[in-house]
Amino acid sequence: MRSIRPSFTVRRGRSAGRRTSPVLAAVALVSALALTATACTSDGDDTAGGQAGASAAADDGKIKIPEDIKERLKEHGIDLDQWKNGAWKNWNKDDWLREANEFINPIIKGLWDPDRMRDADDPDRGVDDNDLSDDQGVTDPTPAPVQAQAVQPPYRTHAATAGKVFFDAPEGTMVCSATVVQDPAHPGKSNMVWTAGHCVHAGKKGGWYRNIAFVPSYNDTGMTNEELQSATKEQIAPYGIWWGDWAQTSQQWIEQGGETGGDGASYDFAVIHVTPEEGGSGKSLEETVGSALPVDFDAPAVPKVASITATGYPAAAPFDGQSLYQCQDKPGRLSLSTSDPTMYRIGCTMTGGSSGGGWVETGSDGKPTLVSNTSIGPVRSGWLAGPRLGDVAEGVYSAVSEKFAGQ
Repeated sequence: MRSIRPSFTVRRGRSAGRRTSPVLAAVALVSALALTATACTSDGDDTAGGQAGASAAADDGKIKIPEDIKERLKEHGIDLDQWKNGAWKNWNKDDWLREANEFINPIIKGLWDPDRMRDADDPDRGVDDNDLSDDQGVTDPTPAPVQAQAVQPPYRTHAATAGKVFFDAPEGTMVCSATVVQDPAHPGKSNMVWTAGHCVHAGKKGGWYRNIAFVPSYNDTGMTNEELQSATKEQIAPYGIWWGDWAQTSQQWIEQGGETGGDGASYDFAVIHVTPEEGGSGKSLEETVGSALPVDFDAPAVPKVASITATGYPAAAPFDGQSLYQCQDKPGRLSLSTSDPTMYRIGCTMTGGSSGGGWVETGSDGKPTLVSNTSIGPVRSGWLAGPRLGDVAEGVYSAVSEKFAGQ
């Protein structure tokens, strides 16, 4: 993990090829803590969040990309066949697509094999505790650390909606945590996943990440790192690999999200619409895993929340990124800027790799609801913070749902 001002960190991802530091390498595996999540918005929409489209669905081995996106790609000199054959590895400024209507994510079958998934890193971002002294917003005392508890395998039984998002960045192969959420346009048949903005877009100094895919119930049986060395793809990804065919995050994240420092963290959320790599049985993601969470955009005030449960795959020591963990705590408030919404904060010892993982509140009716996602945490583990979901988050969510409403 890196920290820019002395001492807060957003968990981003490790790169499988390069190691910038032992800490960053350890932190990068699974769920990224996102203080650097940039938002994507649709043309002309700066408030409700923007859109990014990857219309890369596989059909008889062919990739289908909307004509308007094809034209934009031509402006960048991008050939889709060359892209699939390795041109996606070119991260120069001209080829790193940034705008919402330039996002593509063609399915490359077989790219996410067991070794590549196991070696993926968590995108690590950092902020500093010293920043808090200048904040004029409401910040409660730092919560006491809450020990992360291992989720009992099989994960599909105790956390069916949880999984990992894998993607490629200039630094290498990365990973975040994510949650299957309901789709208002397709009740009971959702193909929507909630994660952190920095898990799909680099923020103000970059563009869209590539080869974005979701693996629900990753390592479902809780195999050890040693056992995973010889595990099959079916063991690591029991419900298959689901590629993002559209992604959207907030315009605030796109314009403000930073690699370190916490910029844009209050808007560090994203929604990915997915499609199965192999075509599957025709079932939706929700039908496949057996569950999807509703999302609450009327963020409850901290005093009204008895407890929140955060779920993720922490990768930095003492964790290895291969197992699912949870923390439960009563949230407090964290303000990074008086101009941005105050965030939720809980005590939790999960480390880098937990970014993007869902934060769930169980209401008086006993039903769980997603209310946030892991965005940032301190360099030395002890707490996590996530954005409070309001109008901007709802705009991102609704736009993705509406885009696929007729399909």
